[in-house]
Amino acid sequence: MTLYRESFLYRLWRMLYAAYHESALHRLFVQAGKWCGGQIDTSALLRPLCREGYVARGWADSLLCRLLAFWANIPITLLRALYRFLQPTFEDSFFARLAFAVGEETAVVQSWLIMLLWCIPYEYWNNAYTLMGFVFLLLLFCAGAMRRETYRLDVKTIGFYPLALFGAMFLGVAFSYTRSQSARFLVYHIAAALCVLVTVSAVHTARDLKRLAAGGSVCVAVSSLYAVMQRAQGLEVNKSYVDLKLNADMPSRVMSFFDNPNAYAEVLMLLLPLTIALVLCSKSTLGKLAAFGAMALGMIALGMTYGRASWIGFACAMAVMVFLWRPRLMPLFFLLCLAAVPFLPASIWNRILTITNMEDTSTASRIPLYETALKIIKRSPVAGAGLGTAAVQSFVKRYRLYWGRAPFVHAHNIYLQVWIEAGFLGLVGFVSAMLWNIKRAAHTVRHCGSSEARTLTCGAAAALCGAMVCGLADYLWNYPRVMCIFWFVFAMALTGTRLCAAGEEREP
Repeated sequence: MTLYRESFLYRLWRMLYAAYHESALHRLFVQAGKWCGGQIDTSALLRPLCREGYVARGWADSLLCRLLAFWANIPITLLRALYRFLQPTFEDSFFARLAFAVGEETAVVQSWLIMLLWCIPYEYWNNAYTLMGFVFLLLLFCAGAMRRETYRLDVKTIGFYPLALFGAMFLGVAFSYTRSQSARFLVYHIAAALCVLVTVSAVHTARDLKRLAAGGSVCVAVSSLYAVMQRAQGLEVNKSYVDLKLNADMPSRVMSFFDNPNAYAEVLMLLLPLTIALVLCSKSTLGKLAAFGAMALGMIALGMTYGRASWIGFACAMAVMVFLWRPRLMPLFFLLCLAAVPFLPASIWNRILTITNMEDTSTASRIPLYETALKIIKRSPVAGAGLGTAAVQSFVKRYRLYWGRAPFVHAHNIYLQVWIEAGFLGLVGFVSAMLWNIKRAAHTVRHCGSSEARTLTCGAAAALCGAMVCGLADYLWNYPRVMCIFWFVFAMALTGTRLCAAGEEREP
């Protein structure tokens, strides 16, 4: 570190930064950033969008919230009573003390677990791993809660809208066209719900939040290294992923150890904002360099996926993150984006230009998919076809609603797909849950001091915004492992918001 600070490049950077800090351009950017931030507080259009609704405000004190919290914590209450009754026996047991100690650090175990789960190659992957992993974490948390009176399953932080969405998933099974097929997909949603419940309950400090972000960053680094190796070794161009007529100069799309380049691009889009937040909030030089290395590898891998929807989603996520983290940097961010355009590789630039080109087979194939989804909604607007892509596919085949060339897999739009799987209640619950979480995170980080939790919350909220945009052209929950990562980021935003709000309340 001393050699770096004594180097010519470091001294040159310090000189340029000092010159910029005293320049009129810097003052202009600061004023423009303040104006952008002030629009949220003063704009008649944005104020209603940022205001928390009546249902969200009343959730914490509602009877339903208290009842659900009571029912969810009955096992912990019974285990705690058992501990008090047999305390000498438990404390004399080495294995009991070990279980208590590990259970009190569930967030640490979770950070290691997600490194393992999200780095398993697709050919060895089983969706049951996610469910087993988070059931194990839940049991571990309950063991830690036996001795810690303050440990409880935090239903209140999860909020009303995510719980309403989860309830709609059960209704999607009950009213499914094929219940047996939908029941299998319900297990994936239960695993995702356990991920949210364990994350918001086990994370108690910004250090825990940082550990989980580091676990996600390890997934980014390892998968990106594997993707770079794929490209270096050479990949045969897969015609099902690339329109060779319009993308003749485009190499094959990397997918790392995931099954599909779009799925891998979605993973990077969700986890890269957390990795960037980790770069910004890491205090040690080694930690900052490691996070920066993961970020650089992830961005290279994201480019090599050639996932257009994920590119746009990531760009939106970065804009939101800069706006939440340092609003005054927004003008500089847009200038840097414009300056980077001429340096884009030709294959990436050509790929971007095909987004609206209806001659591109991937773009054109989405039209019959959207039309089929609308036909399903018209036929069953309230209940949908049933939870899971398999039930929807059976419904489409039974009523002959699709006539495209490629087989119908899903609607390639998360909003349409949630509607046709979980019905209108599912759509309302999904959109409301996303907007509620993002709005709370944005409001909290704008009114709290600088901290690690604030930076990580900005990253998680930005990733959700990117996912909402990417979801307009793709279905992010097609792969259960990607769905779990989606809900992990959702839980990170919830938990970060809670930590930031608690820090704000402690301020004089």
